[in-house]
Amino acid sequence: MNVSSTHQPVKRTLVFFLVPEFTMLPFTAAVETLRIANRMLGYRAYDWRLCSSDGQKVASSAGISVEVDTSVADERKNLGGENRPNMVLVCSGIAVDQYSNKTVNAWLRETYNRNVAVGSLCTGAHVLAQAGLLNGKRCAIHWENLPGFSEAYPQAEVYADLYEVDGNIYTCAGGTASLDMMLNLIGQDFGENLVNRVCEQQLTDRVRSPHDRQRLPLRARLGVQNGKVLSIIELMENNLSEPLSLVEIAEDAGLSRRQIERLFRQEMGRSPARYYLEIRLDRARHLLVQSSMPVVEVAVACGFVSASHFSKCYREVYNRSPQQERAERKLTVASSKMAIAA
Repeated sequence: MNVSSTHQPVKRTLVFFLVPEFTMLPFTAAVETLRIANRMLGYRAYDWRLCSSDGQKVASSAGISVEVDTSVADERKNLGGENRPNMVLVCSGIAVDQYSNKTVNAWLRETYNRNVAVGSLCTGAHVLAQAGLLNGKRCAIHWENLPGFSEAYPQAEVYADLYEVDGNIYTCAGGTASLDMMLNLIGQDFGENLVNRVCEQQLTDRVRSPHDRQRLPLRARLGVQNGKVLSIIELMENNLSEPLSLVEIAEDAGLSRRQIERLFRQEMGRSPARYYLEIRLDRARHLLVQSSMPVVEVAVACGFVSASHFSKCYREVYNRSPQQERAERKLTVASSKMAIAA
């Protein structure tokens, strides 16, 4: 199984920092990719250890608890010794916006300042941003968390990419995107031959570009084939905080208002105005459950002129007020934490 290479032998040590309720898929995809690379090479080019804030086991969002090897205090000591890592990756998942640990933030800053690569899987970019490491940096995060993240950390250059590498900062969107980011690392160390062998073992048919889509293309996601309708929807999605008028949309699409109305009735079963409202409210819903932004700020971020108008529209679509949505989310998160603790 050994893969011969003209590269010098590489030895890397990675630390996976587990945040409570971290998502298993990106974590295991990253670790398994490194394990398979070791198997193909015939030696442990990649070592890793697991870390938590206090050295105690951590429960994932699936309710599976994982034992760790070290604490943050241990890893701070390791920075100055022979156990110094080459990379630290923050693994998180749901409710990451509720997580805050000043000791962890200080450790991540110290790690980065000592020229150790720092990164994140899934929603871990939230933790890096809290530590001030993403100011002016390109980063990636799961598409579902992107609205809340971009509002909370406007100084970060966040993209809906699979992964981003900006200097010594590595971030990925979660899911199987962590596999792609690890393949990128392996490719830097050992070249394309080893990457292809790892892909064969994982039954992965191709190495995805960091800028590949996270989500299905609009055509597949919506089941819409009309190119004009798809271009108009894309235009709407790119202008949520300052909605365009139907006249502006018509000018951009090169169609009349009547033609757009007819196309949307045929393809989407609703008027363009109604569809535009629904996608703005969908963004608002993500902000309500993923951030602590005041309701009035959520309203403005989604293009509503007042909180009262926003609440009225929200209730019409979701049968509950924005305040009720947020309260239900908090209750769900609290119940989840209690279930995992039990």
